[in-house]
Amino acid sequence: MGNVLEVKNIEKYYGNKSNLTKAISGISFNVQEGEFVGIMGASGSGKTTLLNCISTIDKVTSGQIIINGQDITKLKGNNLNKFRREELGFIFQDFNLLDTLTAYENIALALTIQKVKPKEIDKRVKEVAEKLEITNILNKYPYQISGGQKQRVASSRAIITNPKIILADEPTRSIGLEICKTVTRKL
Repeated sequence: MGNVLEVKNIEKYYGNKSNLTKAISGISFNVQEGEFVGIMGASGSGKTTLLNCISTIDKVTSGQIIINGQDITKLKGNNLNKFRREELGFIFQDFNLLDTLTAYENIALALTIQKVKPKEIDKRVKEVAEKLEITNILNKYPYQISGGQKQRVASSRAIITNPKIILADEPTRSIGLEICKTVTRKL
């Protein structure tokens, strides 16, 4: 098995010369295919910033992040958007479900953006929902479901496209990482 992720001496600064904050300082590590890695640290130590850089939500100030041999720190525009759609799954700390969409629609959204055929979308959403035991809430809106159910919907949305990497920000709040482990082995 090879490296699916290589983080090479990344740094992230916020602010300007008169008020500069170093959020990440010289971090390097590798993650091999099939490996599950947890990042721990005190509040404010840069965990979410690191995840945001790996997920391309934020840009590094210096260093490289290589996913499946591709330096994502050099991607821009449509290439960056395509990479996000096809290679990454992300479970946000606060779920980031769209309130105007049902659980089914929140999960299906990533496949819709990828222009997957409706029949295939329906099949895959139902498959993932069954594995995560949320078939009974697919027609409900986020405000109608519990926090644990929201986490399962968010996890379903992250894995529905079969991404190369799934990033989860504080998944222990509920069940995120365990769900991803279980489902990715079964799909």
